[in-house]
Amino acid sequence: MSKIAFLGLGNMGLGMATNLAHAGHTVTGFDPAPAALDKSRERGILAASSALEAGRGADVIITMLPSGKHVLETYSVLVPAAERPTLFLDCSTIDVADARAAAEIATDAGHLAADAPYREGDHRAHTRTPLDKHLESGLRASMCRPRHQIPAPGQPTS
Repeated sequence: MSKIAFLGLGNMGLGMATNLAHAGHTVTGFDPAPAALDKSRERGILAASSALEAGRGADVIITMLPSGKHVLETYSVLVPAAERPTLFLDCSTIDVADARAAAEIATDAGHLAADAPYREGDHRAHTRTPLDKHLESGLRASMCRPRHQIPAPGQPTS
């Protein structure tokens, strides 16, 4: 199983992070809103006090943030500190220029990156099958090493 940092535990991020934790991954989350961190703890997600702490030692860092500005600021802090090669998977719905810039920051530093924006709405982020297909497609798009892969729906998680 993967060690996953999940940054952004709002309406969509919390559901996605919860599903990953329930699938057996070690998920450490961060959100600047204390209420979001409290909800994440209730759902089996380890809560970090910062994005940097959440990302420490992670195989995969998933961002679900409100804007490209937030993604780029987060990458500027996490990318230099991450062990290589970490997979940076951005699920935020941001513009193409910001998505490309974020991927470039990660890949220029020797990491893997994939842009996998989630556009199904928060109600779909809480259901397992669409979420798994979404994350699986993002991981496949990154052409990452097997240690980063999250099992597809119906596959054993151990």
